Amino acid sequence: MTNVFHTLDVFTDTRFAGNPLAVFADAEGLDESDMQRIAREFNLSETVFVLPPENEAHTAKVRIFTPGRELPFAGHPTVGTAILLALAKMGDSPERGDDSIIVLEEGVGPVRVGVRIKPEEAPFAQFDVPVLPEEVGEAAPGDRLAAALGLAPGEIGFEDHRATQFSSGVPFTFVPVTDLDVIGRAAPQLQHWREAFGNNDHPNVFVYCRQSVHSESKFHARMFAPTMGIPEDPATGAAAAAFAGAVHKFDALPEGLYKGIIEQGFEMGRPSKIFQELEIDGGKLVKVRIGGHAVPMMKGTL
Repeated sequence: MTNVFHTLDVFTDTRFAGNPLAVFADAEGLDESDMQRIAREFNLSETVFVLPPENEAHTAKVRIFTPGRELPFAGHPTVGTAILLALAKMGDSPERGDDSIIVLEEGVGPVRVGVRIKPEEAPFAQFDVPVLPEEVGEAAPGDRLAAALGLAPGEIGFEDHRATQFSSGVPFTFVPVTDLDVIGRAAPQLQHWREAFGNNDHPNVFVYCRQSVHSESKFHARMFAPTMGIPEDPATGAAAAAFAGAVHKFDALPEGLYKGIIEQGFEMGRPSKIFQELEIDGGKLVKVRIGGHAVPMMKGTL
């Protein structure tokens, strides 16, 4: 059996930046163990396997694997896969601008993605977050978080931001730190990891600060998940989705639409840009959207 795969750089409009993604556009015939072994072989943050949809009104069913496990939802696989499928519908070389809607069946349910393709521009996709952020427990004390990240306790937190745990299908611990110098020194200390971030299936940590490299960015971030086979992730859409809960909690956003950019991956040499939208109605967070560009890179066969 021969399986065709594509790779894309996601959450960037520039080649060799962003978060690399592998997509098997026709994964029929592969079982779960095959998919996990293939994801481990690619050793990217995620590898996607596209299957026929269960609902004919949807575009495709997708299964998403890290090198260590399957995920019910992830951001850069959603953006990259939707763009790949939209390009395939257009023959990969659009002569005019075009918009399309792609609906992906993921573990959290159907995910609606709008894709914008214009000549001479990197394709852009934005999806409605299928599960609004929910706070899912309390973060560990600051001294434990600091020890697990190789930092001093006084470097955890800024303004009124404190460590929290939110989930939009995949839970994350969100750890605010004081500035770019501190976030640049953060590094997983595995001997303290479980004590700080738990022994659950998703000890994912999103470290962020208000200070940024680019003035257009609202936050600078890094994501670590070493016990899931991801020492560091260049861009994490599922974290950006859940992070909307922390932004709403601490930043007292006004009524209406809030737009922001999260920059990530700079310390890895793979700068990424994640577009985040929040809708506030009656003081409540009612909708979250995550978007980004993607650049097709390679096509091959397994």
